[in-house]
Amino acid sequence: MNYLAIDTSRTSLTVAVGGKKSAVSFLPDCAFNHSVVLMDEIEKSLEKAGLDKNEIDVFACCVGAGSFTGIRIGVATVKAFAYALQKKVLGVTSFEVLAYNIADGRKKLAVIDARHDNFYVSGFDENMNVCYQPSFITLSELKELSGEYEIISDCEIAGVPHIVADVKDGFVKAVEAKLGSASGDVETLVPLYVKKSQAEEET
Repeated sequence: MNYLAIDTSRTSLTVAVGGKKSAVSFLPDCAFNHSVVLMDEIEKSLEKAGLDKNEIDVFACCVGAGSFTGIRIGVATVKAFAYALQKKVLGVTSFEVLAYNIADGRKKLAVIDARHDNFYVSGFDENMNVCYQPSFITLSELKELSGEYEIISDCEIAGVPHIVADVKDGFVKAVEAKLGSASGDVETLVPLYVKKSQAEEET
């Protein structure tokens, strides 16, 4: 099964092509200019893998939590490809991207920096089932949870034992682990917003 997957949920950009052939493009800092560089990176990755977009069976993206604008770009791009080519879609969360960095059966808490000592988190049990629903928490709450979970994060966290994830590697692993759950209903692909955007909160 061939797939094309994009992660635009953070300042970095990951474009992965997998299946018969594979290629991964990773830009560590797009400064949230994903809309400017995304299509070029998709074309480069497909060319490197020797695949045409018509040969892709599943179009996947990271649905969040993360940058509101970035998430929308990823979801809209994947939906456009899937509608145009009548292919399946798959969404993986930013939390799964982090959690799949730990291969063994440990209980883990995926942590995303929400700035100002706040974090988006979600917990996974030994079988990668969600056991702590996606939430917005403070640093003090995270410190309490660190006694129960292995903390894996997308950033350095002072005062909390943690592992900093490889978001490129974790994204590919998460997509490949979930390919079997891809859907033919494009409208099932929706963003995951743990917290309202600042603009929404101010209205």
